Amino acid sequence: MEKNKKQGMNRREFLKKSAIGAAAISTGIGMNPFAGGGRAFATKTVGKQKVIIIGVDGMDPSLSLRMMNAGLLPNLNKLRKQGGFSLLGTSNPPQSPVAWANFINGAGPGSHGIFDFIHRNFHDDQIHPYLGMSETVAGSGYLNYSDYRVGPLNPFNSGGTELKRHGTPFWDYLDKDKIPSTFYNLPSNYPASESNYGNHRCLSGMGTPDMLGGYGIYQHYSEDGPDEMVEAGGMSSKLVLKNEHASLKLLGPDSGMIRPDLCDNAKDSQECEDRRHELAECFIEFDVSRDLSAGAVAIEIQDQKAIVKKNQWSKWLKVDFEQAAPWFLPDPHIGGIVRFYVQDLNPLKIFVSPINADPSAPAIQLTEPSEFIEEMTDSLGLRYTTGFQEDYNALKDGVFSDDDFIKQADIVLEERLKLLDYALNDYDDGLLYFYFSSTDMQAHMLWWDSQEKHPTRSPEEASRCFGYIQRLYSKMDSVIGDILAKYDDKATIMVMSDHGFANFRRQFNLNTFLRDWGYVEPFDCTNVLSNADWSKTLAYGFGINGLYLNLKGREPNGSVEPSDADALKDELIRELEAFKDEDGRQVIKAARRTDKMYSSTNDEVKAITPDIIVGYARDFRASWDTCLGGVSSEIMSNNNEAWCGDHCCDSNEVPGVLFCNKPLGSNAPSLIDIAPTVLNMFGLPVASTMEGKNVLKG
Repeated sequence: MEKNKKQGMNRREFLKKSAIGAAAISTGIGMNPFAGGGRAFATKTVGKQKVIIIGVDGMDPSLSLRMMNAGLLPNLNKLRKQGGFSLLGTSNPPQSPVAWANFINGAGPGSHGIFDFIHRNFHDDQIHPYLGMSETVAGSGYLNYSDYRVGPLNPFNSGGTELKRHGTPFWDYLDKDKIPSTFYNLPSNYPASESNYGNHRCLSGMGTPDMLGGYGIYQHYSEDGPDEMVEAGGMSSKLVLKNEHASLKLLGPDSGMIRPDLCDNAKDSQECEDRRHELAECFIEFDVSRDLSAGAVAIEIQDQKAIVKKNQWSKWLKVDFEQAAPWFLPDPHIGGIVRFYVQDLNPLKIFVSPINADPSAPAIQLTEPSEFIEEMTDSLGLRYTTGFQEDYNALKDGVFSDDDFIKQADIVLEERLKLLDYALNDYDDGLLYFYFSSTDMQAHMLWWDSQEKHPTRSPEEASRCFGYIQRLYSKMDSVIGDILAKYDDKATIMVMSDHGFANFRRQFNLNTFLRDWGYVEPFDCTNVLSNADWSKTLAYGFGINGLYLNLKGREPNGSVEPSDADALKDELIRELEAFKDEDGRQVIKAARRTDKMYSSTNDEVKAITPDIIVGYARDFRASWDTCLGGVSSEIMSNNNEAWCGDHCCDSNEVPGVLFCNKPLGSNAPSLIDIAPTVLNMFGLPVASTMEGKNVLKG
C-alpha cells in the first residue's frame, strides 16, 4: 500500500520492496510459490439440483437501485419485483479477501482468519507484512555452494505458498456428499484447497500472483521516459531508437537460488551486492522496429513476431526465462505469457503486461485439480491468469490514461465472458460459481458519484468515467438476462456482491494520529516497522483497517500489560470516534473491538487478529502510508490518487447486493448466509462450523 517511487532503484530491490501495491502484496516468487499437487476430478454424479451463483465484485446497492428505478437494469429489476432482491451485509472490515472468505466459510474472520489484505508476522523481533490470503514461506535444509543456495532439501518442509484461510470451505460438504461444484476465478483461494473426494474444481482468482511474484507488475518502455524508474506497481525504462530499431530487456523472475547472505561478511559490500544482482538478474532480450508510414511496430521476442499498431494490443506471446544455477544443476526455466501495447508511435511508448502464468503449462498451480486449467486452455487458448487482471497499477502510476485503462479492462471482461460461455457449456448439475472482477477494479479507478471535486479529474472527466461504470452495470444485467433465459426454470440463480462502493476523497493516517496522541514514540518516528521505540509505543496501525496493541506476550517487544488491554482499547475507540476532519465531519464512523465481534479457538488466528477494526465514514479511508506502518506529517490529507473509489470503510456504509430468482425470506441477509443456503438447497444441514442461516423463503 505504501507508494514507492524512486529514481534509479535496482529492479530486484524493487521487486522485494514495492510489490506491495495499492491492493496487493508481493509473495516473492524467488521463495518458490509453486504450490503443487492436484487430484483428478471424479466423474460427475447425475443429479437434478442446479444452483448458479454469479459473484459481481463490488456491485453497489445504491447505484443498482437508481439504475433499476430508471429502467436501466431490466433483468435484475425483474428479480426484485419477484421478491428476490436485498441488501447483503458485508464483512467487517469490508475488504474483498475478508468478504469472500466469509462467503466461503459461512462464517466470519474468527473462523477463516483473514482480517485484511495485509497481515503481519514476526521474524527476528521485527514485524513483517504478507498478503492476508496467502504467504510464501521458505523451506529448510538449504545447501550453500559458492554464490548459490540449493534447496530446500528437507522433504518435510519444502516451503512454497500457503493458503492462509482457515476453517472449512462450504464446498467440502458438497464434495463429501458427491455433489459436484465448480468455481471460476474464486478469490481468497490461492493456492486452491484440495478436493478430498474428487467432486470439486476451482480456478483460483484474487490472490494469484504474476510471475514476478507480485499482483500486477508491468514493464514500460518510452523514448521520453527515464533511464530507469520504478513506480508503485511497475518499472519504466528509456527506449532509444537507432535507425528505427531498439533492443530491450524484459525482466523475469528470480529463481531464488542466489544466497541471501552472500554479502553479509564481504569486505566490499557494494561489489558483492552488484555481483548478487548480476546473478539474480533474469531477462529476455526483444527487438522493436518502428514503421511510421505503416503506423505500426514490429515486436520480435524468442522467435515470435507481432505487428502492433498504435493503441492496439498484441496477442498473447509465450516467454521462457532461463535462470542462473550452479554448474552441477541444469539451468531452471520458468515460462509465462505477455501482451504488448503500443501506446504511441512518436515518441514510441510500449507497455508490457504483467507476466502471467502460462495456462497451457503453468509454473504455479492455478486450479484444483491441476489439470483443470489445461482443459480450459484447450478450449479457450491463452488468457489472463493473475488474480488482478486489470492493469490498475499503470493508471495509478500515470503510465496509462483513463482510455488506456478502459481499453485494457474491456479486454479482461471480454476474456471473462468467453470463460463464462465455457463454464455454462461445461455445466451439468450441482453448484456453479462464476466471478466478475470488472465492477470492482473499474470502480476503484473510475468511481465518483458526487458533485465534490474529484482528486485527479475535471468534473466532465469524472462524469464520463462514472458513465462507464453505469454501462458496465448494464452489461452485467444483460449477462444475467442471458443466464436467466437459459436456466430460470431449471436452476436457483443468485447474483451477489461482496460489498458496495464509496468515494475515497480524504485519507486518515492512523499512525500519525497515534503519534500525536502519545501512543507511538518517538515523535519523529517515520514508520512504526522500522523506527518506533517499542518500549514506549502502546499501539500501531497496520493494514487498511487494523489497529494493534503492542501487547506483551504477543508482539516481539510488547509494552502493554494484558491486564491493561481492555481499558486501552476502550480509550482508543473513544478518541478515534471523536476525531473530526477540518470541516467538522466525523472521520471514523465506528471503531470496534474484535474480541466483541469474533470468536476463535485457533491460536494462530488469535495471534494475527487486530485488536480494533477502524471503520471509516464514507469519503474517508486509511492513508496509503498507514497500511505499511508509515507515519505522515499530517493526520488528514487529500487523496490525490487515480484510485478514487473504495469500500474499506465501516461495514454499514457499503453493503453488497443479493438477487435471486427465488423469493428471499430473510430481512437482513449477509455474506455468511449464502453457504448455509446452498447446503440446504442440496438437502444438507447447515454445518456446525457456520454462523449463517438459509435466506430463501420456505
